[in-house]
Amino acid sequence: MTNISAPAQQPSELWRWSATALARGIRTGAISSREATLASLQRIEQVNPHVNALVEVSSEEALEMADAADRAVASGENLGPLHGVPVSIKVNSDQKGHATTNGVVAFKDMVAHEDAPHVANLRRSGAVFVGRSNTPAFSYRWFTNNDLHGRTLNPWDATRTPGGSSGGAAAAAATGMVAMAHGNDIGGSIRQPAYCCGVTGLRPTVGRIPSWFGPADADQALSVQTMLTQGPLARCVSDLRLSLAAMSPFDPRDLVHASPALPGPGLARPIKVAFLRDAGPSKPTAAVLAALDQAADWLRDAGYVVEEVADPVFEEAYKLWYLLAMEEFRQLMPLVEEVGDYGMKKTAEHYYAVAKDWWGEQPDLTTYMNGYARRGTLIVKLQQFMQKYPLMLMPVAAEQAFEQDADIQSVESMRRVMAANWLMMAIPMLGFPAMSVPTGVAGGLPVGVQLLGQRFREDVVLDAGEVIEARAGILTPIDPR
Repeated sequence: MTNISAPAQQPSELWRWSATALARGIRTGAISSREATLASLQRIEQVNPHVNALVEVSSEEALEMADAADRAVASGENLGPLHGVPVSIKVNSDQKGHATTNGVVAFKDMVAHEDAPHVANLRRSGAVFVGRSNTPAFSYRWFTNNDLHGRTLNPWDATRTPGGSSGGAAAAAATGMVAMAHGNDIGGSIRQPAYCCGVTGLRPTVGRIPSWFGPADADQALSVQTMLTQGPLARCVSDLRLSLAAMSPFDPRDLVHASPALPGPGLARPIKVAFLRDAGPSKPTAAVLAALDQAADWLRDAGYVVEEVADPVFEEAYKLWYLLAMEEFRQLMPLVEEVGDYGMKKTAEHYYAVAKDWWGEQPDLTTYMNGYARRGTLIVKLQQFMQKYPLMLMPVAAEQAFEQDADIQSVESMRRVMAANWLMMAIPMLGFPAMSVPTGVAGGLPVGVQLLGQRFREDVVLDAGEVIEARAGILTPIDPR
């Protein structure tokens, strides 16, 4: 086993540093990537047994990558944005030489022969891969538990979900195991775990980060083409900005990639913010409303004009997700029945039970086709709305982190979870960029807000996130509680 003892001259507690600070320190020679990587590996040894966020740790590979990063600095090579910085990769994405398990026992030996596009970009950016983060089976739940890797715990409260499906990524970032964690989002899988664990998480515009999901020779499902994005989770907004730059370069394997400049053209000032405070199928709790009101005040203090508005399209888009994405997923149900675990199967059963109230027992092709036609109309409506309001402030969820397994207790408990997480589905349906940013702690659990911007205007979202973060402070890293 590799010796990961700390070097005698290691700067103290490098695992606490942001990715931005680590990258700067490594680039300037103030610290080495080996030192940063050793600090990350030591922190993993200390806290991962308590939360099970990383289900594979690659000490030797990580130190080899770190040493190569240090040699590149010494030889004066061009360095990428995350050069030498320890990161994790979610187990549903191909990383060369590692199994893409997606939390499924039957997939435990499915070793990837090349990196997925987004993983390849992180490697080219100089990132050091220290481990693989947990996900529910088939990356299907907002609760990170599976029969292969076990349950990931929320470091704030083990009785609450760390979120899903990027729950391992969020818990790893929140506890200081990595400076940045990779995730992906087709139904809240970056934003909801970030919210639950008190870190920031960015869902970029569909097409911003090149992606491929599943085996290299498989066809990409239509919902994957139109709704899925890769993105970063980190402890601060500046690290999201840095990671977005690292993950975004073109890869020919992506079929919808676009490369608009970051940042985009300047917006008319003052920027108007549409405040979606109390809308949707689930009334926000007092803690969520307080977080929203506080964030609105902070944005106003920074010169934004914040105006409360009615929901323009999101509740309809939320229900539409359960037609388009779930009817497409129905094709996978025979495989789920064969190799899925109990939680996966029960979650699917409950999703379909709730969705049939809107779409019937099994919608026909005409309904499905009309759904995609309606999707286009909703996108246009939101784009028109955002000509006046280029930024929106809204809840991440109507509640804080749910109690573990609230989705599989009953159909009614799932109905509550789905309603509270309505914006987790609505935004992927429309393809716009959004981020989760913490605002504080209420009742021992993190609370925060969601910001949404115009397509390919991640810069506007990140700028507003930094305003909120400057007032709220950074909640993590923390020790598991």
